[in-house]
Amino acid sequence: MVALCRKLSTIATPNIFPRKQGYPQINSTQIFIPFSQLQRRRLLEERLVSVLHGSTNLVQIKQVHAHILRKGLEQCCYVIAKLVRMLAQLDVPVHSYPRLVFQQVNYPNPFLWTALIRGYAVQGPFSESIVLYNRMRREGTGPVSFTFTALFKACGAVLDVDLGRQIHAQTILIGGFASDLHVGNTMINMYLKCGFLDCGRKVFDEMGQRDVVSWTELIVAYAKSGDMESAGELFRELPVKDMVAWTAMVTGYAQNARPKEALEFFERMQDAGMETDDVTLVGIISACAQLGANKYANWVRDIAEKSGFGPTGSVVVGSALIDMYSKCGSIEEACKIFEGMKERNVFSYSSMILGFAMHGRAHAAMQLFREMLKTETRPNRVTFVGVLTACTHAGLVEQGRQLFANMEKCFGVAPSADHYACMVDMLGRAGQLEEALELAETMPMQPNGGVWGALLGACRIHKNPEIAQIAANHLFQLEPDGIGNYILLCNTYALAGRWDDVSRLRKLMREKGLKKNPGCSWVEAKKGVIHEFYAGQMTHPESIKIKQALEDLQDRLKAHGYQPILSSVTYDISDEEKKRLLMHHSEKLALAYGLLSTDAGCTIKIMKNIRICEDCHAFMCSASQVMEREIVVRDNMRFHHFHDGACSCDKSKCFDDGRNEMGWTLPEILQLEMSVRLREKKIKNSVLGKIREPNQIGESVG
Repeated sequence: MVALCRKLSTIATPNIFPRKQGYPQINSTQIFIPFSQLQRRRLLEERLVSVLHGSTNLVQIKQVHAHILRKGLEQCCYVIAKLVRMLAQLDVPVHSYPRLVFQQVNYPNPFLWTALIRGYAVQGPFSESIVLYNRMRREGTGPVSFTFTALFKACGAVLDVDLGRQIHAQTILIGGFASDLHVGNTMINMYLKCGFLDCGRKVFDEMGQRDVVSWTELIVAYAKSGDMESAGELFRELPVKDMVAWTAMVTGYAQNARPKEALEFFERMQDAGMETDDVTLVGIISACAQLGANKYANWVRDIAEKSGFGPTGSVVVGSALIDMYSKCGSIEEACKIFEGMKERNVFSYSSMILGFAMHGRAHAAMQLFREMLKTETRPNRVTFVGVLTACTHAGLVEQGRQLFANMEKCFGVAPSADHYACMVDMLGRAGQLEEALELAETMPMQPNGGVWGALLGACRIHKNPEIAQIAANHLFQLEPDGIGNYILLCNTYALAGRWDDVSRLRKLMREKGLKKNPGCSWVEAKKGVIHEFYAGQMTHPESIKIKQALEDLQDRLKAHGYQPILSSVTYDISDEEKKRLLMHHSEKLALAYGLLSTDAGCTIKIMKNIRICEDCHAFMCSASQVMEREIVVRDNMRFHHFHDGACSCDKSKCFDDGRNEMGWTLPEILQLEMSVRLREKKIKNSVLGKIREPNQIGESVG
């Protein structure tokens, strides 16, 4: 019936049918159209649709429209629907030109209705597309699958799940869409965008027909929610795995800080003979950056170049490689890639500036920023995070102030919460805590955890428990389960000798059931094998050799003046117990194994999941001189290049928070607490028991 009406409407005759509800009832004997004429009309329609499809501007569209009118095809829904779609695609306001064209058609078919509905769904107002849908239903026109896909996409775009559910109900009430693959996929997408993963999964489970899009949408959603187990289960059940599905898994593991699994999946993807595009490469490059292993970094770079996405040809992959090599401790290799890129954009410059900043090369970062300003490349918010970070690490407070003040005025980049966090960090490290607090309290947007965390870290450096308490109170509201904030405030109290507050905070942590991950370090040995070490754990197959090597190294360092910095442990325990804790920090274990497993003179690169403590920093400085080795340590803030007894960082600004390393297992912590409590009990039973002694251990992650 729809096809018949469309054919009849192509005749260039006056409108003999009044506009009414539903489709007109046509008597086939009233009008006779020769078959040859129908063929010519059909060819003309196809040609006009093709020309419309190739139109790139409004002038061309209007020329084709004029031709449509001359040929008497203004009632042809097939052609007019394409005209409306192209106008909307060129961002011509739907309520003007496209709506007027639609209103000239006496009997629009479902596809023409859908073209206008889709235009409003894309451009807005979205409510108008719903009004049109209701009008279409009142006039007796039934929707097609494209009608529902347009409406579901719009619901997902405006995150209106309630309306999406009503449209979902329409597909059930009208019937005939349960087996429609495209409707099912857009319905899943709508629920996922609105944050209703369970509803999306239910639609998926009830679909009679699925394609790789159906599976991949859910895989990506599970990955974004951090449920890589469910994502992996779906991937295993996927009948045909294409490049997009493989990429979703690789990227999912990388985004969830599981770089080893990402590399394993990527290797399986290569073994399966799948092609690799720039999206896949950016995902696996991110995993390599997290792991910090040069072996995998070089392997992925070779694959990128063989796939035609080398740094000289792909600015996206090149920028990602700069970030990767910077985070792998190879800043020189990152520089080579940057210099070799034929095309550079703001991401290339920003990656290189951030690389210089995290390696403590502030002046190189500022110089590159100045060179960038001489080009046509304009800095963005990431660029300014990089230069402000560089100023922070180098103590360039005044220069940082000027950059921050001129961001919006000179470059059109409005400061975000991240930039305010950089400024608070910069001022706090410089000892200007009151000014940093005032900036946090008067910033134009709500301060995030990064802002208050920077201030709290600065308070520990300068031993200011009063401002620390203010910052911590905000953090406890923003991140109620963030144990690092509690530990940092606890350490600040311990350094200030406020043991009552330490006790209160420790009790609160126990009541909330907060637990932290132990400090972990890993080192790349020969043949690129990664060896992990946890603080206080001697489970490595070569633990005996590592322990002996570490003891020998410590003896040599002490002979050259090294003494453990006991203040790095804020437990209220004996000095001997503090020395034992410090001796088995994860980066020291990694260093000992690195010395055992690499050739003399080779650089040892250690990656660490949390902040390096002051004692380990001094230990690495001394070891680099005594062992005549360059030692590179990446913690969760920056790189430290230790060479000939010195570090690339400014030590006075380096230890910005107390979350350096705790890492001991729960039984060991309980044992330490028990020893303190037993000692207290003995004291209370003696004459000295009248003298109050701290009854809690100030927990440190160091």
